[in-house]
Amino acid sequence: MTNQGELFTETGPGEDFPVPPPLASHGPARVIAMCNQKGGVGKTTTTINLAAALAEYGRKVLIVDFDPQGAASAGLGVNANELDETIYTLLMRPRSDVREVIQHTAVPGLHIVPANIDLSAAEVQLVGEVAREQALTRVLRPVMDDYDVIIIDCQPSLGLLAINALTAAHGVVIPLEAEFFALRGVALLIETIEKVQDRLNPKLKVDGILATMVDLRTLHSREVIQRVDEAFGDQLLDTKIARTVKFPDASVAAEPITVYAPTHPGAHAYRRLARELVARGAAA
Repeated sequence: MTNQGELFTETGPGEDFPVPPPLASHGPARVIAMCNQKGGVGKTTTTINLAAALAEYGRKVLIVDFDPQGAASAGLGVNANELDETIYTLLMRPRSDVREVIQHTAVPGLHIVPANIDLSAAEVQLVGEVAREQALTRVLRPVMDDYDVIIIDCQPSLGLLAINALTAAHGVVIPLEAEFFALRGVALLIETIEKVQDRLNPKLKVDGILATMVDLRTLHSREVIQRVDEAFGDQLLDTKIARTVKFPDASVAAEPITVYAPTHPGAHAYRRLARELVARGAAA
């Protein structure tokens, strides 16, 4: 049995992944949608910490906060409630410039397009628009060459905003809590991804399913991971993210765990995830 300590080592229980070499130049970006219609599975935690880990490796990274709760913005110290210009503005005003909305964070090389509760109105307002599924694609087009990776932190639903994210993305990472109820919605999400592939975005692919909130000391976690492995095979990422109080502590501090507790096993896990996605060709 693998213990929780082994889960977080740099090599992990499986193969290690090489540190990605520096980039000679930046762009064009690969767009990753962090998506699962179930809430509380670690989407925002993974978005923030994966982005920070990629930035540590010299990548220019843009987070698009695409959840009206604005958790990714708050988790990086951006008070989106005080901003006049957010992702909602960009969606609703076609001539808006995304560069004017992008906020720099305390992490070098990591920027964010913030969101607040205004975004909740976008789903209804976009319904009557021409090419409504491609609104986010339009917003991101001017900065595709400025970044190496763009990560979209999706809200927990499979509505029009999620379809926009999947239409704009090259790949999807699916954070999946290691418990049986979380498994039930994955088939529906995969079905939605396949529909988007067929009708809107043929280049879209599943970059990986990420097991989160894992405790391999429990039979329950091990059985869930075994079932995901049997169902999805190579799509299950080798890196696993264990439960730790350090993640909510880092959120309260408005810092990625790689900054808040850089030597903590959780920080090592997200660095390893960044290396794995680069090795798989899912990130620059």
